[in-house]
Amino acid sequence: LHVMESGGGSVQAGGSLRLSCAASGYTALPYCMAWFRQAPGKEREGVATIDWDGATTYADAVKGRFTISKDNAKDTQYLQMNSLKPGDSAMYYCAADFACPIDIDDGSESSINYWGQGTQVTVSS
Repeated sequence: LHVMESGGGSVQAGGSLRLSCAASGYTALPYCMAWFRQAPGKEREGVATIDWDGATTYADAVKGRFTISKDNAKDTQYLQMNSLKPGDSAMYYCAADFACPIDIDDGSESSINYWGQGTQVTVSS
């Protein structure tokens, strides 16, 4: 699988952004996807995951504000981010794997087979 993010940018606190991640390659098999983020000086952390059957998980820090979804026909997942806070500023990474579900608590690069290059999200106060 190959995954590529888009949709990052700068926004003021309280604003919204939507990230997209398109998967390509061998998408015929069921696969799951996720979003992770990493702020400068911090470890990569899980944001949300979506399994091949649509089941989702969220980090406590984003519950009620972020929504992960997937368009299977387009092999694209989305992260709708509302009520953004300065603490949400980070590089956001798309991840995918055939080994499902993805563990939201394990952000190590070796834990997931396919990663995007990342897209920057900056939230100003």
